[in-house]
Amino acid sequence: MNVRKRLTFWSADADDDSLVRAVLAGRKTVTADLVEDYYRGYGELGEGGYAAGELIDILDPRGRRRGTIRATKVEVIRFGAIPEAVWRGEGFDSARAFQECHVACMPQYDLHDDVEFVALHFELVEAAMVEQG
Repeated sequence: MNVRKRLTFWSADADDDSLVRAVLAGRKTVTADLVEDYYRGYGELGEGGYAAGELIDILDPRGRRRGTIRATKVEVIRFGAIPEAVWRGEGFDSARAFQECHVACMPQYDLHDDVEFVALHFELVEAAMVEQG
């Protein structure tokens, strides 16, 4: 029985697993979400509310388990003051690039400097083999 929480690295395209591949390659070590969404579950694809020390199975957009990460730090940040460790850990070249991407990916929100995000820092524990098809 799997007692680990799950986290999906989603994309608008169900075939785009580039975020999961970045985690598996060690290029992505942080993920961030709005505070209001971080603590909400989203069904079979993730429970939300991840805490430092937890082991978390990572899923691709199709819901396939691709590996396991360990949460190392959880912090609340402001959208107008993205720490370097967060934007670099997300795989961006600057805080501005982080902001532009999140504005484009989250058009339903009014993202301004005072909006709070939760940044989940993690390390890869295991990469899983995935059957193609």
